Amino acid sequence: MAVETGEFCPEKDELLRSIDYVPPEKPWMETKPVFKKGTYCFAAREKHTKYMGFPNPREWEVGSEDWQLPENWKETFIEGMENRLKRWRSFRLFLDICVRCGACADKCHFFIGGGDPKNMPVLRAELFRSLYRRYFTTSGKVLGKLAGARDLDEDVLREIFYYAFQCTECRRCSVFCPYGIDTCEITMFMRELLVSLGLHVAWTIEPVANCQRTGNHLGIQPHAFKETFEFLEDDIEAVTGIKIETPINQKGADILFVAPSGDYFGTEGTYTCAGYMMLFEWLKRKYGLTYTWSAYAGEGGNFGMFTSNEAQKRLSAKIYAEAKRLGVKWIIGGECGHMWRDKHQYMDTMNGPADFLEVPVNPITGTVFENARSTKMVHICEFTADLIRHGKLDLDPSRNDHLIVTYHDSCNPSRAMGLFEEPRYCIRACCNNFYEMPENTIREKTFCCSGGSGVGSDEFLEMRMRGGICRGSAVKYVHEKHGVNRLLCICAIDRATLVSMMEYWCPAVDVGGIHELIANALVFPGEKSRTTDLRGLPLKKPVKGVEVEEEEMEE
Repeated sequence: MAVETGEFCPEKDELLRSIDYVPPEKPWMETKPVFKKGTYCFAAREKHTKYMGFPNPREWEVGSEDWQLPENWKETFIEGMENRLKRWRSFRLFLDICVRCGACADKCHFFIGGGDPKNMPVLRAELFRSLYRRYFTTSGKVLGKLAGARDLDEDVLREIFYYAFQCTECRRCSVFCPYGIDTCEITMFMRELLVSLGLHVAWTIEPVANCQRTGNHLGIQPHAFKETFEFLEDDIEAVTGIKIETPINQKGADILFVAPSGDYFGTEGTYTCAGYMMLFEWLKRKYGLTYTWSAYAGEGGNFGMFTSNEAQKRLSAKIYAEAKRLGVKWIIGGECGHMWRDKHQYMDTMNGPADFLEVPVNPITGTVFENARSTKMVHICEFTADLIRHGKLDLDPSRNDHLIVTYHDSCNPSRAMGLFEEPRYCIRACCNNFYEMPENTIREKTFCCSGGSGVGSDEFLEMRMRGGICRGSAVKYVHEKHGVNRLLCICAIDRATLVSMMEYWCPAVDVGGIHELIANALVFPGEKSRTTDLRGLPLKKPVKGVEVEEEEMEE
């Protein structure tokens, strides 16, 4: 897809010329944000806010003068801060210990791509920290502005909203902070307090409401969920000759498999989903492994994580509930980014203990996934890497020789969860042409897709392309040096947002998931001859199918 420049995004050359690192003439407290199209997300709709039971549901516009705030909005906000300061030591600690050293200043992709000093993580947090000083420290109450404190008013509230949703909670800044301040957590608290006033964005609240209602972010009903897989089954059979029947809501299976809805309903994601389906079909035929999807917990992602702790808890509860109802042994999660932080750092605390499930043991290799002893949930890349390491998959990497790939470390599974090696191990096993991007742009230093944490909407396109200059430049480097034509990632949001980023910054590179390549490389007994991969792209060397082998034997 081509990026439509214009109302929400300037042309590339114009955007590059507009990057300006010169500080504003006025002090930061006197510099107000300009709500320009392309730099903010649309407001959450009344019907979705009301469905979730969030405060102050109404129709409002971010660009309007009147945000229709509740009468006691200031008291609600300050009381909310006080409540969180009492409950979370980390919150007070992060607000107290910053020395404004600037180590994080140039680490944010949005600051690099625009130059707005309030997108330096230190100053973005200072927007909030100034209120903390004013209402919760003696120096701030007495000295006010001299101590870096300021009163909460509507202009300050608008500023906090503007910049809280110009943070993708990627945590790159935290890697470089000498004190280990997690600015992502400060942003999460900001957003929770904004939600308490009815201030949130449509691209987050609508998926939250959909997931609460139907079990997935897109609001897909069970019959449509089933039909989606039937379409994919037909596509797989047309390309490979392999007939697959996807198990849905099957009781007594070994494994409940949960993927992000973007994988079975997003364009690039559907190829990754086809990869899951082919892998599990291969394992069923070879080893008798059984698994199932759930039409009621068909969402690995959790946009509640970008909304409030309560919303996050409500949405993640569905997965354990379905695992219990279906009587599976343990859970595997698909290629999703924030899903993996949500499931491994929050779900067990919020919704556990999952003592009705078994500690995950790969029945094919005997590997005990000790890291999942508490959550009972394993990442698909861990599972596949284990199968490869024990020689349990029949892979022909030459079937991906038409692809020259690089790998984008998606922020949450990599920086937050340390999932660095397993994806690369899988890539090297199924692909002969793999090149890393520059060292300071990968692994824990990876740059964000600029559309995570619920800001991947089209109306936010200018900021996404500004933030995308970092990842886009790194991809362009390996494209020009090695001929890379595919950017791999293990995140559904990445597979959605990186497409437009590549169109803008490096159009010769497309985007995909790892298990699409695993499926391309899998050698299936009974497969038919073919000259294309799952996407219909021509192979370098045609696959010789069973009918050709039979003819050769007869001759």
